Amino acid sequence: MQNILVVDDDPTVAEVVTGYLERAGFTVTQAADGPTALRQARDHRPDLVVLDLMLPGMDGLEVCRRLRADGPVPVIMLTARGDEDDRILGLEVGADDYVTKPFSPRELVLRVESVLRRAVAQDRNRGPQVRAAGIVLDPAGRCATKGGRELALTLREFDLLAHLMSHRGEAIGREQLMHDVWGWEFGDLSTVTVHVRRLRGKIEDDPARPRLIQTVWGIGYRFDDRPAADRAAGDHPAGDLVADSRTGEEQGANHA
Repeated sequence: MQNILVVDDDPTVAEVVTGYLERAGFTVTQAADGPTALRQARDHRPDLVVLDLMLPGMDGLEVCRRLRADGPVPVIMLTARGDEDDRILGLEVGADDYVTKPFSPRELVLRVESVLRRAVAQDRNRGPQVRAAGIVLDPAGRCATKGGRELALTLREFDLLAHLMSHRGEAIGREQLMHDVWGWEFGDLSTVTVHVRRLRGKIEDDPARPRLIQTVWGIGYRFDDRPAADRAAGDHPAGDLVADSRTGEEQGANHA
């Protein structure tokens, strides 16, 4: 039976979430603040953490950072509706998904099941090393290096890089990436945008002028390790545009 740690200082929310998760077959542990959550996570390693962003004493972002420092664990963050900057921050510190309040408990259970299925599938489908552009990606060890230096990737950044490198040269739409990497059939495409931006910051020599993860105008992204002279003349240069999740139009990266 998989164990879920629910971290929320609102006892009503915690009880409702716990009830739905238990009826779905999960074992649930609760914590009302960050320090308690970290202690419980160390003592009883959860399979997934449902983590409220606003917590007394230590906010959910810091809890997420510390959880990640102790080892890989999927995190779904609960945020207030409309706090887009907070949701983006949550994704940037490594949250695998987020659900906005007020939310449907049934939807949360579906998100939990989706994230866990994806984590199990990744564990089972670890293939050989993938090498490109000085990057060595080891699916079995869940680690990646560039030029011999280990890259500090979150779980989802690793999965995204693995998918792009395994399909290098292929333009992949954001919706397809959301399905293939996150296992979602629906969701906010800004999730993909944020992870691409973070990943570029870790693997590109100049993240402001990315060469490896290219933006394909009107479609999505492509991992391209060919020399610049060999790239198609019609390709959009350097991938300096990203999709605005609200309009679907290409906007400057600084406005993503």
